[in-house]
Amino acid sequence: MTTNQAIQEEAVAFVTACHEELGKDSEETRRRLAEVREELSRRGTYEHTYEELAHGARMAWRNSNRCIGRLFWPSLHVFDERGLEREDDIAEAIFRHIGYGTNGGLIRPSITVFAAETDERRIRIWNHQLIRYAGYETGNGIVGDPASVRFTKACMSMGWRGAGTPFDVLPLVVQVDGRQPRWYPVPDNLVLEVPIRHAEYDSFAGLELKWYAVPFISDMLLDMGGIRYTAAPFNGWYMGTEIGARNLADPDRYHMLPKVAELLKLDTSTNVSLWKDRALIELNAAVLHSFKAAGVSIIDHHTAAEQFRRFEQQEERSGRPVTGDWTWLIPPVSPAATHIFHQSYDDRIVKPNYFRQTCPYDIMDAAEAVVQTDPAADLPTRG
Repeated sequence: MTTNQAIQEEAVAFVTACHEELGKDSEETRRRLAEVREELSRRGTYEHTYEELAHGARMAWRNSNRCIGRLFWPSLHVFDERGLEREDDIAEAIFRHIGYGTNGGLIRPSITVFAAETDERRIRIWNHQLIRYAGYETGNGIVGDPASVRFTKACMSMGWRGAGTPFDVLPLVVQVDGRQPRWYPVPDNLVLEVPIRHAEYDSFAGLELKWYAVPFISDMLLDMGGIRYTAAPFNGWYMGTEIGARNLADPDRYHMLPKVAELLKLDTSTNVSLWKDRALIELNAAVLHSFKAAGVSIIDHHTAAEQFRRFEQQEERSGRPVTGDWTWLIPPVSPAATHIFHQSYDDRIVKPNYFRQTCPYDIMDAAEAVVQTDPAADLPTRG
């Protein structure tokens, strides 16, 4: 099968499904399919209407096997920025998205879609998340987020310098058509952060922890109808365990459980004391308390699981099978207390969908990075 034939098959399947869900009549769908086939024959590609783009992005969220928050897929706000070509304009659009999505803490699920990939054009956002903390290798270990060390080195090779604290916000890095990437400091007024405090333990403040309010995933490929959007940053809101049980707790991230256990005066000399479990619960309680106190949208894992059950019921009523990656849908805290733990899911890939892409930088020579993508790699993850 030729590339054009493959695109046409995906295009027909997507447009047909999209129009059916949007309630289009059969005649309108036939006309649209004729337009798509003609454009493919003439140009080797085609362009989605805004209506197709918006609904397709929402369908992709609905099809994201690793996401527990899919109940809200119809609410995704879609910014169409496919006409932008200059790095400066792309950066400005991204900053608008950050402001809109953050919304003073009342977070709005949003996506900004930039120009589709062609043989001549490819836009990449180097960041894994639009807002994320730097990680610095020092003689005394890593300061900041160990998951960001490679990207931090890439940014520093381009001239960026952070303050060297555990919570330095990395710059936005944009690359267009294989040109030299450009970095932009994220304006301070766009970065909403939440100091982590505990409702019962005042001493928790001494840990000097905080986290950014919104997870803006920015390095994934949106694949719909045979068209690949290599720059399509999106956001929802956090589930508390993403911060409290992973970002701040994992040994290869901020590794805070030993310090929390010390603060709580737990016996860390034996696993029988369950000190890790107790520290984990209090760290997660602190995250939820802090976000709620700051008026920032967040959800606990039990409520998220209940919402996912409602999503499953809605999909069943719509005649759509629910796909899912069980290993990601179960929360990292008390998974057996949710219905998800006791079910199985088909991890089949359904498009439209979001896929991981090969990292566009090499820490040894960031200025000469070669952009590659792997559309069949993986599904969305946050952290």
